Amino acid sequence: MTDTADAARALRVLRVMETVARSIAPPTLAQLAARMHVPKTTMMRLVRDMQQDGWLVRVPHSGGILPGPRARTLGLDMLKGGPVLRECVAVLRQLVHDIGETCNLTALDGDQVLYIARVEAPHPLGLHFSDGVRVPMHCTASGKLFLARMPGPARRRMLSLLRLDAHTPNTTTRADTLERELDEPRARRFGVDDEEFILGMVAVAVPILDEADQMIAAVACHGPTARKTVDELLANLPLLQQASARLRAILLGVEPEACAAAPLRHQVG
Repeated sequence: MTDTADAARALRVLRVMETVARSIAPPTLAQLAARMHVPKTTMMRLVRDMQQDGWLVRVPHSGGILPGPRARTLGLDMLKGGPVLRECVAVLRQLVHDIGETCNLTALDGDQVLYIARVEAPHPLGLHFSDGVRVPMHCTASGKLFLARMPGPARRRMLSLLRLDAHTPNTTTRADTLERELDEPRARRFGVDDEEFILGMVAVAVPILDEADQMIAAVACHGPTARKTVDELLANLPLLQQASARLRAILLGVEPEACAAAPLRHQVG
């Protein structure tokens, strides 16, 4: 194979990953070939090789194609590595200064929420997690936000697979009840954890979106109920949204001016 052919195949592999990652539902082999204008036999060989290397996985029964473990690991490593992480931490540090509570940057990792970066508030009373910790989706502010912004069919599939364990008396453990909560319009704009994951802790989160309006991460803040109520945290939504715009610029490599966010309106109580 010539250098030109090698380069063309490498670019095609990247295009496959991009197409799969941006698909609302896992595309089948035929759909992927059609979207990329590639013969089905060629796509079959390419997908087979990428599956063997862990870059793609196939969904049983439907045959849909999803990013594999190596792709997810690479994406998370890119978020956590080098200057990107340092810039994100700087944004979080300013947010902690402005709000006075711990703030973090999270991403979806399979069926859990991953803490990518975190800055603790300078208070003796608080909940301390380290970077790299994974928490449930169904009872955390960021997790419920990721669920709310999923297309309906994808969200229902995810809820059918999640273990809706009761972490506190406030945790919603019925999928139909959680589905109704996530269907509310405000659930797509911000997520709330009202002592649903840990008693005595409340949290709010806002999304970080890409150019296609897909959620790629979340920025959240939380504090103990001895110091903050949910309503008091919700009063900081404009600050969280500004931080979301700055983090979006860092993660996407665009100018911050291109990330101006519209004001968030919220209802409390």
